[in-house]
Amino acid sequence: MVPSAALSNPASKTTPPARNGVQPQDLPSVDTLLRAAQIQPLVAENGHTLVASETRALLAELRKSAMAGHLTATQTTPEALAARLAARVDARLAPRQRAVINLTGTVLHTNLGRTLLPDAVLAHIQRVLAHPSNLEYDLASGVRGERDDLIEPLLCELTGAEAATVVNNNAAAVLLTLAALAAGKEVIVSRGELVEIGGSFRLPDVMQSAGARLVEVGTTNRTHARDYERAITANTAALMKVHTSNYAISGFTASVTESELSAIAHAHGLPLVSDLGSGALVDLSAYGLPREPMPQDMLRAGCDVVTFSGDKLLGGPQAGLIVGKSEWIARIRKHPMKRALRSGKLMIAALSATLRLYLRPERLAHDLPTLRLLIRPVDSIEATARALQPALQAALASRFTVDIVALQSQIGSGSLPVERLPSAGLAIIPVQEKGSGHALTQLAEAFRALPMPVIGRINDGRLLFDLRCLEDVTLVTRQLDALRLAAA
Repeated sequence: MVPSAALSNPASKTTPPARNGVQPQDLPSVDTLLRAAQIQPLVAENGHTLVASETRALLAELRKSAMAGHLTATQTTPEALAARLAARVDARLAPRQRAVINLTGTVLHTNLGRTLLPDAVLAHIQRVLAHPSNLEYDLASGVRGERDDLIEPLLCELTGAEAATVVNNNAAAVLLTLAALAAGKEVIVSRGELVEIGGSFRLPDVMQSAGARLVEVGTTNRTHARDYERAITANTAALMKVHTSNYAISGFTASVTESELSAIAHAHGLPLVSDLGSGALVDLSAYGLPREPMPQDMLRAGCDVVTFSGDKLLGGPQAGLIVGKSEWIARIRKHPMKRALRSGKLMIAALSATLRLYLRPERLAHDLPTLRLLIRPVDSIEATARALQPALQAALASRFTVDIVALQSQIGSGSLPVERLPSAGLAIIPVQEKGSGHALTQLAEAFRALPMPVIGRINDGRLLFDLRCLEDVTLVTRQLDALRLAAA
């Protein structure tokens, strides 16, 4: 097929001719192009509907170019049209969510998906989701079961809780807990614990949405046991303790421990709810990291309900975990909102497989990517920098210098916000000082445009790549030819 006036739409005859090159009437019709031999394999692979839609869009684009006099004969050969159409189809089918390389220095980067799921978890997901599964089916009795049954025994074993349930994230866990235990009543919280999490979601707003009324006690930096005692009334439904994992107050401070607070709550027949947020299930200090409070700690201190995340320090999928005393978990599980917030089979498969890794604590630092990256030795990161630096310098030629530098990583996702992890990486600096800011912006864009985008950060006139999260240097080096083209 060769585009010609004989193949054009009759209506196009009225279009003024282009100043030079291919004219609009020289373009084929949609049907003619779809019947072309070069296009038939594309139709066979992707179906008529998608290819026809992209064909219309392509011809409309080419018609505009022809009207402007910018379309040449070489751009309208059958081979050229087939190649452009194939590229459009590929672009339409390409997923918006893509794997990227996180070189930001933030291990649990909320914008980049937080945790990396372990290989064992990915294998379990593939096995379970490729077939029907016993999501709500009791294999022993042959009758309907509960999806919580797949998770609850593991959570109780690992935390020491009497009962447990799961929802889709920790904000949902807090919302459901308050709705089930305190709707229409008061919940007492220290003013210094009224946190705002990512996306401008604030604890007071969550509480209001749950139908509970917030009662603030104490001041921003100091809250005492007597503040809670004085605030309890006949309308009080619960006391609440919130772990301020995403900020820290230092200096002249005072707070009430969970043990003290549970004694006050239980003396008045009230439950104590603890929102941990980050949700470490092991003592991180055993791995050389700062210690984070664990659900086990809260339960031993007398908390009746503890909520925490599955996709932060726990290292699993996004999930909201609720553990505690049986009587309170039963009320939470029976609340109508539970169904709206319940977990799907994908999350349950990922979470159960992640929790099973904790049954082998000696292997955890190897099997759990989150922990492995957090405790990665600096000399290992420096070795990655030495391996990547020459190749990257050669790819960027004489426009930039690439230096190995010491850096400071952070945990991220609101966990241990003031703590830093010694790290190493590469600093890319423009050779010419004039226009260096624009050059760095363009280079960062070129890295983000790679088949597997590379995400760093621009700071102090440098594009910085913290290599803590890069365990396989070939993920970058195999893309350097594409980088040369993009940077050029």
